[in-house]
Amino acid sequence: MLNRTASRPVAKSLVAACSIAMIAAFGMTGCADPSSNSQASTKDTGDIGISLIVKTTTNPFFVSMNDAAKAAAAKDGVKLTLAAGKKDGDAATQIKAVEDSISRGDKGILITPIDSTVNTAIAKARKAGIYVIALDTAPVPASAVDITFATDNRAAGVSIGKWAAAQLNGKKAVIGLVDLFNNQVASVDYQRDQGFLEGMGIDVADPNKNGDEAKTGKYTGGQGGEYEIAGSQPSNGDEADGRTAMETLLSKNPNINLVYSINEPAGYGAYQALKAAGMDKTTIIVSVDGGCTGVKEVADGILGATAQQYPSKMAELGMAAIVKLVKSGEKPSVSSGLDFFSTGSQLVTDKTVSGLDSIDSAAASKICWGK
Repeated sequence: MLNRTASRPVAKSLVAACSIAMIAAFGMTGCADPSSNSQASTKDTGDIGISLIVKTTTNPFFVSMNDAAKAAAAKDGVKLTLAAGKKDGDAATQIKAVEDSISRGDKGILITPIDSTVNTAIAKARKAGIYVIALDTAPVPASAVDITFATDNRAAGVSIGKWAAAQLNGKKAVIGLVDLFNNQVASVDYQRDQGFLEGMGIDVADPNKNGDEAKTGKYTGGQGGEYEIAGSQPSNGDEADGRTAMETLLSKNPNINLVYSINEPAGYGAYQALKAAGMDKTTIIVSVDGGCTGVKEVADGILGATAQQYPSKMAELGMAAIVKLVKSGEKPSVSSGLDFFSTGSQLVTDKTVSGLDSIDSAAASKICWGK
C-alpha cells in the first residue's frame, strides 16, 4: 500500500486470511469510532495505552486496520487512540499524533509511516519508552521502529511481475508504471515497483530506487522478450490520480500493453483511461492489495492479477505484541531472513501460470478485506 486513497465506495470490514493463534491469549477493551481524520480517543477503560496512526481513513485498507484494532482492544484492558492523516502523504498529522501519544504516556504506537519525515518523532517516542511497531510500510531505515509487521511488498511485486511476463508469451512488453509518489520516497513504493520489474526478469540496477533501470532491453521472465518502459507517473494510490497518471503515460506512448499499479484504486483509474482510449481489452493491468473490490475486478477481467495482503492481521498482531510486551516483557521477532515480520501475501488470478502459486478470485473473495 501501502499507501492508498480509494474513491470508490466500499464497505468497512475485513476477514483475515489466517487464524492468528498466537494472539488468542491476549485481549483488549473498546474504543470510540473516529468520525473524521482528526484524533479520536477511547474512553479510559484500562492501563495499557496504544495509538494506531494510519495514513488515511478514506481507504478501506486502513479502515480495516482500525476495525481490527478496535475489535482487539475490546478484548482486554487497552485504551486505544486512533489517528490518521487527512490524505495519503500527510506526514504532519502523523507527527502530531506521535507527539500526542508521548504526552499521554502510551505504552505502544502502531503506525503506517508516510515516509522518513516521521522518523524524528518516532525516535522521540522510543526515547520516551514507547514501543513502536510499523504496520504495512517499513520505515527507512527499518531500525527506525522496534519492529514492522507488513506484507513482503517486494515478494508481492515479484509475483505479479512473473505472472505478467508469462502472459506476454514472448511479446514485446511496453510498460507503464503507475507508482505512488514522485516527490516522496516510501519503501512500499519502490519495493512493489522494483519487485514487479524483478519478477519480469528486468535488471533493476538499485533495487531500492525507482526509475534507474534501463528503459529498453530484454526481460527474462516467461518466454522472455524485449521490453520498453514507457514511463512512470504518480497516483498517490488514488483512483482519480491513477486515471490521470495513465492518461499522461498514454500521451507519451500509446503502445502500452502492460500496466503495473501501486494498488487497486490506482489500477482501476488506469483501467478507466485505457477504456476511454479503447485499449482496455489489449492491455494487461496488475496490482497489489487484494481488497474485495479489487478481487471482483480480477473476476471481471479488469485486473489480470493482484497480490492479496492482510491488513487486519497486521493490526491484530501489533496490538497483541504490545499487550504481551507490557504483561510479560517478551518482544516480537522478525521473520527468518527478513528485517520485519511478514504477514504474507497471495497471488490472485483466474489465469493460472504453471509453477506459480496462486488462488482464484472465488477463493480470494472469501478472505478479502473491505466488504
